[in-house]
Amino acid sequence: MPGIDESIPFVAVNIAVMTVSDTRTFETDKSGDTLAARIAEAGHNLAARAIVKDDQAEIAAQLHSWIDDPEVDVVISTGGTGLTGRDVTVEAFKSVFEKEIDGFSVLFHQISFAKIGTSTVQSRACAGVARGTYLFALPGSPGAVKDGWDGILKFQLDIRHKPCNFVEIMPRLEEHRQS
Repeated sequence: MPGIDESIPFVAVNIAVMTVSDTRTFETDKSGDTLAARIAEAGHNLAARAIVKDDQAEIAAQLHSWIDDPEVDVVISTGGTGLTGRDVTVEAFKSVFEKEIDGFSVLFHQISFAKIGTSTVQSRACAGVARGTYLFALPGSPGAVKDGWDGILKFQLDIRHKPCNFVEIMPRLEEHRQS
């Protein structure tokens, strides 16, 4: 049965938050604020926060910067996962992924479907790993951020979650690079 094993000590991870938007500022970024608050409430560290324009190269550059930073374990973005011409977050993320976490999208859509029905098909939420860093792209609404964090990430980013979680395998993400 899945759940939190309180006998295991909590391990805080360092999480960077990227809001992808041409119009939001830190004063108007409700989704980024929602995500940052949930990260803090869970006991994790907000390692960095940025607002990046809806530009594939800029998004990928910010991802590479955080992937190269040993103080960032996880990147979570909000915005740019839809179907319009300016929605290029998924393309940027997939250009960086070494491995895709397909189940993240599947589970996100199940959670989302229960709340917004078939409208969930308009989201292209995705996740993957690059050079030992987890990368998650969520839609830009506060509701979608809550769905992604409350329904998936708060558990998978908690080392106490059983039967398994992302944190416990973090040391092994780059074992293929070791000789």
